[in-house]
Amino acid sequence: MAEVRNSKKACTVNALKMSQPIGGALAFMGLNGAMPLLHGSQGCTSFGLVLFVRHFREAIPMQTTAMSEVATVLGGLDNVEQAIVNIAKRTKPEIIGICSTGVTETKGDDVDGYIKLIRDKHPELDDIAIVYVSTPDFKDAFQDGWARTVTRIIDEIVETAAPEAQRSDRRINVLPGCHLTPGDLYEIRDIIESFGLEPMFLPDLSGSVDGRIPDEFTPTTLGGITVKDVATLGSSAWTIAIGEQMRPAAEALEKKSGVPFTLYDRLTGLAPNDDLIALLSRLSAKPVPQKWRRQRSQLVDAMLDGHFFFGNKRIAIGAEPDLLWAVASFLTEMGCDIEAAVTTTHGPLLEQIETDEVLIGDLEDLGKRAEGCDLLITHSHGRQAAERLDIPFFRMGLPMFDRLGAAHLTTVGYRGTRDLVFDIGNIFIANAHEPDTETWRHTAEVSDDTSEAFAAH
Repeated sequence: MAEVRNSKKACTVNALKMSQPIGGALAFMGLNGAMPLLHGSQGCTSFGLVLFVRHFREAIPMQTTAMSEVATVLGGLDNVEQAIVNIAKRTKPEIIGICSTGVTETKGDDVDGYIKLIRDKHPELDDIAIVYVSTPDFKDAFQDGWARTVTRIIDEIVETAAPEAQRSDRRINVLPGCHLTPGDLYEIRDIIESFGLEPMFLPDLSGSVDGRIPDEFTPTTLGGITVKDVATLGSSAWTIAIGEQMRPAAEALEKKSGVPFTLYDRLTGLAPNDDLIALLSRLSAKPVPQKWRRQRSQLVDAMLDGHFFFGNKRIAIGAEPDLLWAVASFLTEMGCDIEAAVTTTHGPLLEQIETDEVLIGDLEDLGKRAEGCDLLITHSHGRQAAERLDIPFFRMGLPMFDRLGAAHLTTVGYRGTRDLVFDIGNIFIANAHEPDTETWRHTAEVSDDTSEAFAAH
């Protein structure tokens, strides 16, 4: 059992975490025809926009209410109204997702009240969904903003199913956590569809920021789940939630529509994927396809091959709670020791990580605890610490701006876990200290040492 502690430093040095509004905005990007709108200053939106563009290397739709000092003090109704009306006129979105920021939360703007007044004044907005989420960036982190946004979308858009309503026994809702990439969602979709089931992802980043060339430009998100499909999630047969962060959203959907759910705290590793495959086989009443049996065998073989190189390796990880849990748990199963674990916010699974301490801190804290480790795992902002400490560096999480293919990194399912074994195992092999002519001990030296040892006895 790990002890979870908060860093007691007076300030953050080289931040590990990203803010709630950024997490909320990314969740809205998983909806088709969406326009995320940050209610705050222009700088708040500019930061998030640059971060997402560098990570995904795609055009990112995001707007701001551009709150000035005066507007912040007097109230942001006019700014919110102007932003919503302009977005509706120029981009014609299906949904406008509004995330608050620290400055407007401190003021205490009643954005839900603003939206009601704006709708009464502008009937042309009747066909556009407008969802507001409270995501103050002076508390919690990226993962919390994502989770709150998905829960809010369910509360606002999903229709309440009547008790006698017929459910689609082939349709499965999937609520993925923010730690899953579009590549992860593709893998999960492939697994579910192989059983003849129809997955409905909320949010679905694999449809919007998966890196493709659109046929024509659109100022909003160019893919993802539609608002109409979100409204019908209550008629699905089952819900699969991935990551502890998605428990509130799954519970909200179950409470509103009666759809039961199964939560997987991770899908990286052998046992969690066995459980997922067993569930899908039961829900579909179909045998497990040979494809997954073979991939499972490949994963077991990869783990067998790799455990020689993973054993007793000391690992330092800095990540959001659910990503930290998934990676740390799997590496522990492979025989590694989690020497340092730093995260961004509290989570119910942190105490179960097999390490002495989990610190809610920053990259400076991670760097101090990573000395002497065999591998450092965090997002791209950890590269300087790895270089300074002269230890190998494996990039995971967001942002990942100094490597290509961040959106397609896959670490779930049998195949994704297998590839993770290969990627990290190859790092260990490449950095193994093989003896050379300068360090290899000669036979004569070994014989002399042995003779001295016997003489001492």
